[in-house]
Amino acid sequence: MATAGEWVQGARPRTLGAAAAPIVIGTGVAAAEDSLNLGFAALALIVMVAAQVGVNYANDYSDGVRGTDQARVGPVRLVGQGLAAAPQVKAAAVAALLLSALCGLALVGLSEHWWLLLPGAVSIAAAWLYTGGPKPYGYLGLGEVAVFVFFGLVPVLGTTYVQTSTFPAAAWLGGIGVGALSCAILVANNLRDIPTDREAGKNTLAVRIGDRSTRLLYIALLVAAFIVVPVVAVPHGLSLTYAWLGLLAFPLGVPPALAVLRGVGGRALVPVLQMTGLLTLAYGVLLGVGIGLS
Repeated sequence: MATAGEWVQGARPRTLGAAAAPIVIGTGVAAAEDSLNLGFAALALIVMVAAQVGVNYANDYSDGVRGTDQARVGPVRLVGQGLAAAPQVKAAAVAALLLSALCGLALVGLSEHWWLLLPGAVSIAAAWLYTGGPKPYGYLGLGEVAVFVFFGLVPVLGTTYVQTSTFPAAAWLGGIGVGALSCAILVANNLRDIPTDREAGKNTLAVRIGDRSTRLLYIALLVAAFIVVPVVAVPHGLSLTYAWLGLLAFPLGVPPALAVLRGVGGRALVPVLQMTGLLTLAYGVLLGVGIGLS
């Protein structure tokens, strides 16, 4: 039976920064629009964190029962390592996704934007079907697209909209930036797992395009995120905006980028994952606070 610590590790807490970052950006945009609602922001944060935990447990369960986690390195795999029974991990995933759905329902009800139930339902379905169901799209090389949409555009735009009832340009741009970094986390993860995923028939984008192209994609995603910052800042006037604060996260991206360019692989990519997660959180906080202070 898995210990409490192993359950915590199975939830992959280092990925939770990617859940918080888009909420901070969306809330920053709402503050810049003089429509800040901290209650709605807190609910949105719970929705995203619970969804991230649910995704992590769902992936653990689905990959575990398919046998694709048995030879991997990196975070604890509850099912793949035999630490917890598959039904228990499945129940944990369902519980987390249910919490996300209920808090999302509360947020929609309080904001009275009922049409948001549709993207909310699609997001929950996407969380489960990434590695679950008869044809998981994560096995088809579509994981990065889903991460960009559901951990970038959707949470930033949704958090902004429930507070402002609008979709400002800064929200779109912030969603693109943080979505690129969230994709970079997945790209680093899949780069590490290319050998084992190929053996297991899990055709991620990394498996499809190969090691070298995956490394270049990782660098391109980091560059794209930081290109977004001046695009957000310049239209508001250099003397009137603090969105440039987002660039202060740049040094955190240098060590993982150099490691990827040097060709490190296997277990040596685990720190790259951790550093990319920290970069995503720092980027989201700095850009979000900067936009909010503008």
